[in-house]
Amino acid sequence: MKFGVVVFPGSNCDHDMIYVLKKKLGQEVLALWHKDTDLQGVDMVVLPGGFSYGDYLRSGAIARFSPIMDKVIGFAKKGGYVLGICNGFQILCEAHLLPGALLHNPSHRFICHNAFITSISRNSLLTAATTPGSPLTIPVAHGEGRFYAGDDDLKRLNDKDQILFRYCDKAGNITPGANPNGSVENIAGICNEARNVFGMMPHPERAADAELGNEDGRILFDSILQSVNI
Repeated sequence: MKFGVVVFPGSNCDHDMIYVLKKKLGQEVLALWHKDTDLQGVDMVVLPGGFSYGDYLRSGAIARFSPIMDKVIGFAKKGGYVLGICNGFQILCEAHLLPGALLHNPSHRFICHNAFITSISRNSLLTAATTPGSPLTIPVAHGEGRFYAGDDDLKRLNDKDQILFRYCDKAGNITPGANPNGSVENIAGICNEARNVFGMMPHPERAADAELGNEDGRILFDSILQSVNI
């Protein structure tokens, strides 16, 4: 499978993502500069974490207008696979490829620690190999990670089975105390209605290497590769 990892000014998880996809999973990976206007035939676009354009205005608000995003939006609208992690999730919401928004954490502080999430649905290529209710330890690192959606969007996300992950405790229980950033309904990741665009705040690429003592995130990448017949 051929992945394209977009690099914006301020991206800082692009090399982590490239390393996991290329070195740990053996896939072909291209680094796509934000000014590029050619996706070079990739099968999946990845928008990595970081602080694109210094997080000025709102996180992802400027990156959404980078030249490459017109191509990414067109690619997604034609059914192409797009994954956004952390800042990438923020960019996808700003580009209206995913509903909702990512707001400041209630503490107004940057948080960086391991969190527990559990898949809610296996009905996506990102979660097909997961076990709903079984917790995964995945790091979070953000200042604006509080997912918010209005009542109509929230109802639609639930009704259409678009909620992929919720924050939970180490036993898999979805509780207010397990929510690290105040996200509505403990939501940690979602997909679009067409199920080809995915966004999540936790960083699976930081939990996909045995040398780091945590490979819980690898199941999500393995799920993609097992689900896509390319």
